[in-house]
Amino acid sequence: MAAEVTVHLSDGQGHAVNDAVVMLTTDAAPATAPVPERPVTHIIDQRNETFIPYVQVLRPGDKVVFRNSDTTRHHVYSFAAIRTFEFVLRPGESSPELSMDKTGIAAVGCNIHDHMIAYLFVSAVPATTMSSHGGDAMLSHLAPGHYTAHVWHPQLHPGHPEPIQKVTIASDADVLHLAFTLSLMPDPRMSMDREHLDY
Repeated sequence: MAAEVTVHLSDGQGHAVNDAVVMLTTDAAPATAPVPERPVTHIIDQRNETFIPYVQVLRPGDKVVFRNSDTTRHHVYSFAAIRTFEFVLRPGESSPELSMDKTGIAAVGCNIHDHMIAYLFVSAVPATTMSSHGGDAMLSHLAPGHYTAHVWHPQLHPGHPEPIQKVTIASDADVLHLAFTLSLMPDPRMSMDREHLDY
């Protein structure tokens, strides 16, 4: 058996929050080094002038490909410290594979359609997951110990304290439940740039 932690995330109005990244970190050094995972290639699609998914969790070494499934071209770019890139994708085209070797967050935009935005969250923390459309996240196969649960979401207010909770797992059979209420800014993707819709 292995312990697990379930997390439910909601906003101030009680609505479920999806696209949140949940991590469990520990100050104690692991007894054994984790087995390196094989790199995975993730697809970020562009449909209806929207990046899908909005947030993508990656491990260091994973790759990402941007695909244009729209009927308009897109100018995809990021100036993030962990990886900079820029390319124009015509309808039906895909980008080269981009290797994400550094940990951190890369905001991705479209230089033609300002309302398009996505985030690449690169984490080396083994216990990292995303919340579902129902606002739920689960972290399993956890060893006993003292942890800190961290939550990140692209619409959290900048400058506010990071949402965290302390977690103690006493045994391999523990099933713990956490709840976070997040104060979020409006979704920036809701502001459509009508001037460029048919560009």
